[in-house]
Amino acid sequence: MADEIKYEYKTVQTVRGTDSLVISKMQKDGWELVERGQGRLRSTLEFRRPKNPLPRLLIAASAAAFVTLAIVIGVAAAFSDEDEKTDGAGTSTATASAKPSTAPSPTTTEPAATEVITPQNNPEFARLLKADSCSEANLNFATRYKGKTIEFNGSIVDMAPHGNYKTRYDFLLGPGDEGPKTAVGPAFKYEDAGVSDLKLTGKKIPAAVGEGDKFRFVAVVGEFNATQCLFFLDPVSTEIR
Repeated sequence: MADEIKYEYKTVQTVRGTDSLVISKMQKDGWELVERGQGRLRSTLEFRRPKNPLPRLLIAASAAAFVTLAIVIGVAAAFSDEDEKTDGAGTSTATASAKPSTAPSPTTTEPAATEVITPQNNPEFARLLKADSCSEANLNFATRYKGKTIEFNGSIVDMAPHGNYKTRYDFLLGPGDEGPKTAVGPAFKYEDAGVSDLKLTGKKIPAAVGEGDKFRFVAVVGEFNATQCLFFLDPVSTEIR
């Protein structure tokens, strides 16, 4: 039927305690919650919203613009070929008379050592570790420091197998020593990582790691997913505390 409503769907996974914030944000963007699946530490939210079909006049105008653009590009390419033929006649003489450059090659310098961001040397990072996991401070920090290295004391909040793998996991990390009881700070995540990827260091390296274990994390800043309130990191090293 011409008037039948067509929907687009979106599935969002949230960390415990952030459901209401995520639902509110999605509803502001026009999404309707249709189903909620509750897990022990995560929830799965199903949303839908009506699709906005493009007006026929807009589609026709876009097609006409594309055809016009193709014609312009073709004409420009033809003139460009003619110019290259004309300029080619005097190229060989100019090249033969040119003298080799005697300018010295630029001097290379050693790159500066990478500064590791810690709560002690970066007040913005110190504030982030005390901010809410869904606050705008997460997005601001991820945008400004993406690709930079950070170091902080934290613990494993949750550790779950990644997909169907038995030796690769999704690690949920939090600042401080509270493990699964962590209630303050970003929800840092190592996604699809093996225990070997943590690069464990320290006096006594354990055979396995789990929820509540405390470490000194060194990691590279990745993306912040504002919908899931998850701050993605890439592990560099993990020191036993």
